Amino acid sequence: MRRAVVICPGRGTYTKTELGSLARLHPDKAALFAGFDRQRAALGQETLAALDMAASYSVARHTRGDNASALIYAATLADFQSLRDVQVVAVTGNSMGWYSALACGGALTADDGFRVVNTMGTLMQQALIGGQVVQPFMGDDWAPTVSRRDALLALVADIGKRPGRVLGLSINLGGMLVLAGNAEGLADFEAAVPPEGRFPMRLANHAAFHTALQAPVAEKGRAALPPALFRQPDLPLIDGRGAIWWPHASDTHALRDYTLGHQVTEPYDFTRAIIVAARDFAPDLFIVTGPGTTLGGAVAQSLILGQWRGMQGKADFQTVQAAQPILVAMGRDDQRGLVT
Repeated sequence: MRRAVVICPGRGTYTKTELGSLARLHPDKAALFAGFDRQRAALGQETLAALDMAASYSVARHTRGDNASALIYAATLADFQSLRDVQVVAVTGNSMGWYSALACGGALTADDGFRVVNTMGTLMQQALIGGQVVQPFMGDDWAPTVSRRDALLALVADIGKRPGRVLGLSINLGGMLVLAGNAEGLADFEAAVPPEGRFPMRLANHAAFHTALQAPVAEKGRAALPPALFRQPDLPLIDGRGAIWWPHASDTHALRDYTLGHQVTEPYDFTRAIIVAARDFAPDLFIVTGPGTTLGGAVAQSLILGQWRGMQGKADFQTVQAAQPILVAMGRDDQRGLVT
């Protein structure tokens, strides 16, 4: 049986293409989704069923933190429960995907995981402090251009020191940097870097995730989500620092403190999490759950940055992938059947 690391996506992955995917891909998960909708209905929120089966996709409606987080969590957990003929050896995620990873790995029940993600998504939407912008540092060949990354981070640090400006690294995401800050800091960065196609790209309805600006949200999250929700994981969990939470050996209070503290207010190193997954667990497969397909590139780029299997760029990854797939994106129709 193939050994797999499962990777849970974060915000921005339930897009127009995914509209209707909960009902289409998971008709057998009606009871699971109904449980989530009961939580939403009790809070006066629009149900997942209504959002997923809407007549059309709306950026204003579907990318809101309180809606997007819930949709993504539901799709991720349903995909995880659909896996067949693989041995999951570890679970990790990107940003909001950490909450999904906790549920997939057994540190939260399915319903408690939804409570966590829905609470945090709602709190972030209500506050909507700051914003995010994405900037790549790799070229089309995915060569590890570390000097370019370092130059961008130096610019970010310089802007962050200016009066009235807040700017910092939010997510280390393979060949891209996700930056976060206040409006002035983001505008200064956008003015300082030459445009490259759609980059630098501002993310709609995204707050300054993984920065100190989110401290009020983290505090409210800790007040709303008690320690009793968290339990020993059933599977190893790799967090946004690359730290591993082992089954039967994790301090659940420390796990909650990280999840509702550091994970909210400090940079999230997705690249490091993937490198640790590769080196410590040596999986046959990396499986990215749905929704969406956008995280696959960041996983491949992270493996290249870690020089896993000697890969130095995109051509090396494509050669390995063509010989025997090491990366499966469940959001792709041509790959989903490989693991379900």
